[in-house]
Amino acid sequence: MPSLIDIRRRIRSVKNTQQITKAMKMVSAAKLRRAQERTISARPYASLLRKVLGNVASALANDETAAGNPLLARRDENRILLVLITGDKGLAGAFNTNLIKGAQRFGLDRPGAEVRFELIGRKGRDFFRKRGATVTGEHVGLAAKFRHEDTAAIARKAMEMFRNEEIDAVYVVYNEFKSVSTQTLKLNRVLPAELPEQASPVDYIFEEPPAEMLNDLLPKYVEMEFYRALTESAASEHAARMTAMDAASSNAADMIERLTLYMNRVRQSSITKEIIEVVSGAAAAE
Repeated sequence: MPSLIDIRRRIRSVKNTQQITKAMKMVSAAKLRRAQERTISARPYASLLRKVLGNVASALANDETAAGNPLLARRDENRILLVLITGDKGLAGAFNTNLIKGAQRFGLDRPGAEVRFELIGRKGRDFFRKRGATVTGEHVGLAAKFRHEDTAAIARKAMEMFRNEEIDAVYVVYNEFKSVSTQTLKLNRVLPAELPEQASPVDYIFEEPPAEMLNDLLPKYVEMEFYRALTESAASEHAARMTAMDAASSNAADMIERLTLYMNRVRQSSITKEIIEVVSGAAAAE
């Protein structure tokens, strides 16, 4: 049976851990608020860009030259670039684990393809670097900066590789933010770009040829998809960490309660034992 000193030391240790988890929860809650606002602000722009792209594509429905855009070229997916967006830190529950498992499952589902990794986030980078995966690029700390030019540079690199036929497709794996308690693993194909279909085409009057507009819009569309994936992932990470730290704080409180009850029982047992010894000694002295 452990001594009272050992139990008190354990309770003190759990209380210190609880203070840390509560502080991390508050920090994640503050960061989540900003990340959520950034994510919600980016969604309408991405939706409108897809709508405009669909309108331009509908205007080019009978134009054979539009299909010659290199970003629309469809080839057998023998060489694939997988962009994996993980977090830079842990203590976020299963956030990073689900992403890494999703990336591994992606490779297993395509045994005949060569999968190359563009890794955003320290956790994914450390995992695949140790396993000798083919890595085309590593990016750490992007979620803290949140600059569009950083993700745009990665998107332009992927588009250049696709134009040069170094790769046949580009996929992005990330967690989409649904709510504080729900994040959904997403696997999106970014290249070759899939033009959205417009149910009711609008008869626009274009100042420049629609084919030129398509050539200008497609790179912006790909860059926006990369940026939106990063914003969604950052908000999901803070939400997952806040939920995990809240659960850890609750578990610490339960553990403190159990240890306190156990300590009281040990102390009562010790007091009872001492009373019995005193009574027994007094009876023996008589």
